[in-house]
Amino acid sequence: MCGMSQQHPDPGPPQRPARPDASMSLLTNVMDHSLDDGYAEASRRRDQEGTSGLPRTLRAKLWLAVGLVLAALVVTLGAAQARFAAPTVAKERQELIDRIEKGSAAADDLQRRVESLRETVDAQQREALKEQGGGTGDLVALLAGATPVEGPGVKLVVDDAKGTGGEAGGPRESSHFSDTGRVRDRDMQRVVNGLWESGAEALSVNGHRLTALSAIRAAGDAILVDNRPLVPPYTLLAVGDGRRLSTTFQDSADGQYLHVLQENYGIRTNISVQDSVRLPAAPSLVVRTAEPLKTGKGSNS
Repeated sequence: MCGMSQQHPDPGPPQRPARPDASMSLLTNVMDHSLDDGYAEASRRRDQEGTSGLPRTLRAKLWLAVGLVLAALVVTLGAAQARFAAPTVAKERQELIDRIEKGSAAADDLQRRVESLRETVDAQQREALKEQGGGTGDLVALLAGATPVEGPGVKLVVDDAKGTGGEAGGPRESSHFSDTGRVRDRDMQRVVNGLWESGAEALSVNGHRLTALSAIRAAGDAILVDNRPLVPPYTLLAVGDGRRLSTTFQDSADGQYLHVLQENYGIRTNISVQDSVRLPAAPSLVVRTAEPLKTGKGSNS
């Protein structure tokens, strides 16, 4: 037993002393790893993709600033272009205005020439009527409407109804017009013919002198007298014995017709005796003559 050496176990490397904060591992981990692994991974991925740099909010503001700069640049270029183009547009506009003014002036000159020639022709026609009429030249000119006239007479005003309704029946029941409250051309024809038959020596409608050749027609809802449109109210002036002319017309068939229109359809009428009315000459006078046909012995007349 004594001859055998006693073997002792190898103690190994020396042991390090324990850290004082070994019992505070959680706090130590927090201090050593202040950034969460997920955030660290995201940061590493951004670095790999090259998207690291400015924050998102700052990048958005930067893009907004770039957009505003581009918009300002576009507006500036547009304003500059408009400023350079403005003189050209203004010049073209002024040229167009000058052309319109010249055309209007030329049309006015032609209209004045037409009126002057028309007055000359009317004067020559009146003189021809007086010469050809012999001792009755003034009467012929009066009947033809070639001269203005003045004297006692009546004033008859005919106007459309305030409404368009009316009772059924009456002299206009077969009218194809739905608006029976309007004065029609045939109504005006009857009124004018009634005044002539009642003794009117001269007659005018809205200042337009009527003659034996005057025509009263319709164009849509408008009444035409010698192709000139009239607008209501229609004022008729008749030269003659005022009281007798008024009474005779109201008692005539045409006067009664006008009264029925007033009662059934609301057409407004008013007739009054005038001490003096003045009628102009007819604006366009057509002189027509007729001669007997000369026949020979061998004619088959």
